[in-house]
Amino acid sequence: MTQAPAQVFAANFLANLVGTVEVRHIYLAPGSRSQALAVAAEQLASAGKVKLHVRIDERSMAFSALGTALATQTPVVVITTSGTAVANLHPAVLEAHHSGVPLILLTADRPEELRGVGANQTTDQLNIFGNAVSVVFDVSAPTADVDEAKRARDAVIAVASAMSEAGGPKQFNIAFREPLSSSDPDAASIEAAPLEVETIEPEIEWAVLDAKVPTVVIAGAGAGEDAVELAESFGWPLFAEPSSGARFGLNAIVGYRRLLQNQNDLAKQIGRLIVFGKPTLSRQVTALFFDEKIETVVVRSKTHGLFDVARRAAQFVDEITVDDEVDFEWLARWRAADQENEFNFSETLDRANLVRELYLASDQNDCIVLGASRLIREADSVAPAKPIAVFANRGLAGIDGTIATATGIAIANHDFFSDHGVESIGITRALMGDLTALHDAGSLAFDQPDADLNLQIIVGNDGGGTIFETLEIASTIDDQAFDRLFRTRQNVDFWHLAEAYGWQYIRVERLEQLAPALQTRGRVLIEVLLY
Repeated sequence: MTQAPAQVFAANFLANLVGTVEVRHIYLAPGSRSQALAVAAEQLASAGKVKLHVRIDERSMAFSALGTALATQTPVVVITTSGTAVANLHPAVLEAHHSGVPLILLTADRPEELRGVGANQTTDQLNIFGNAVSVVFDVSAPTADVDEAKRARDAVIAVASAMSEAGGPKQFNIAFREPLSSSDPDAASIEAAPLEVETIEPEIEWAVLDAKVPTVVIAGAGAGEDAVELAESFGWPLFAEPSSGARFGLNAIVGYRRLLQNQNDLAKQIGRLIVFGKPTLSRQVTALFFDEKIETVVVRSKTHGLFDVARRAAQFVDEITVDDEVDFEWLARWRAADQENEFNFSETLDRANLVRELYLASDQNDCIVLGASRLIREADSVAPAKPIAVFANRGLAGIDGTIATATGIAIANHDFFSDHGVESIGITRALMGDLTALHDAGSLAFDQPDADLNLQIIVGNDGGGTIFETLEIASTIDDQAFDRLFRTRQNVDFWHLAEAYGWQYIRVERLEQLAPALQTRGRVLIEVLLY
C-alpha cells in the first residue's frame, strides 16, 4: 500500500514524541486535516504506548488535557484540525501559559499555497495565541521527495528543546497536503531515536535575610512543598491558599484571613513577606503587598512566573537563608491566635460546611478540584491544613473548563493508581458553583474508554453569581438590574442534565445527606442546595 507523505511524517513524529519526551497522554478532537496524526495516535494507543482521549469539543478537550498535565506535571499532546478548531483551544492555552502547564499543541493546517486565498477552514494559525505560546513552529507540508522520517525526528528534537527551556504551551503548526493519510507506516512499529538535547542549568540566586524581622510565608497557587519546608526550617507562619500544594504542616495558619481582617497585633507586626507561587485569592493578603512598611521577597516560580502585584518586591531569588537564629516565639503566637479564632461552623447546609465535609471525605488517594468563584474563597477561609492534592485553575482564574479540567485530573489519578496496582482508586471531587458548572456542561460528554472514572461534580447551587454580592455594584444598582446583569440565575434542572449525559445524580438538601453522597463512586453529579 502506498504510504502518504503526511502519514510518514505523522507516524514518525508521534512515535518519537511518545518514546522520548515523556508523553503519556494524547487528547484528540476529530477533523479532516489532522487525520494522519489521529491515525498515528490510535496506532500507538492500540499498542499500549500512550493513552488516547477523544473529545468532540476542542475547548473541552484542551481543558481536559490541561488537567492531566497539571496533575502529572508532564507534557500532554493536543491534536486539532485547522480553522476554528484551533481557536477553541485559546482559553485553555491562556490558562496553561499563566500557570506554566506543559501542553504540546499539534495544530493541523493548510499548506502554504492555500493560505491567504480564501480556502475553506483556513486562517492565520501562527499568530492565533499571541504570546501565550512561547514558541511556534510552522512545519511545511510533507512531500514524497523528502526524508520525512528524519524531518519528523528533527521536529521532535525541537519540541524537546522547547520544553526544556520553559514551561507552558508550545505550538507545532503542521501543514498537510492530500492525500491526508494512509494506514502505513504503523507508528507503533517505529523505534524512537535517541535524543540529544542540551539543557542549561540556571544559576541559583540566594538571599541572606535578617533573622530578626517578623516574617510570614505566603503560598499561592503552584507554591508546592518548598513553601512548607522554608516555613518549618525557620519557624515562620505559613499562609497557604487551598491550591498552593502547601496547606499542611504545623506552621500552616488556617484562619489567616480572619486574623488579617481583624488587624490584630500580630498582623500589625509583620515586617517581611516571602512569596511562593501566585497568591490571588485574598484581599487581606493583597493589601500586605502594598504596605510600604513590609518588605517583600519573591521566590521565583518554575510555573507561575514572577509575582509582584504591588511592583515593590525587594528581591527575586531562588533560595533563602538567614543570618542568625530565628525567634520561634513569633510562630507560637500565630498558632495561639489561630486556635483562639477558629471558625465556628453552623449546623446548617452552608458553604463552610460544604467545604468541611469535602475535606473530611478526602484522603491522600483523592483529589480536590476547586472552581474559580465563591467556594474556593470559602475554602481559603475554613479548609483544614491537610496533605491532599488540591487543584484549581489559578493561572488566569477563569471559570472556563472547570469540569473538563477535573476530568483530566481524574484521568491522571485513575491511571496513576491503576499503573501501581492499587485496587481502590481514589475519587476526584470537583467543587464549583452552579454558573461554573453550567458554563462547562458540555464537558459532561465522555469518550467511552474514560467512562469508568471516579469523578464527582459537586455543584454548590446558590442561585447564580452570588460572588458579585460582595462587590460595590450590589449597592449601586437596583435589585432587578443586579439580578439580570450579575447574579444571572439559570433555570436548569441538574437532574435531567446529569441523566442526559449518563451521570448519576444526587440531590443534597440537608447537611446529614452530604457525607454519604461524597462516598459515591463512579461518575456522579451532586447538587447541593445552598438557598
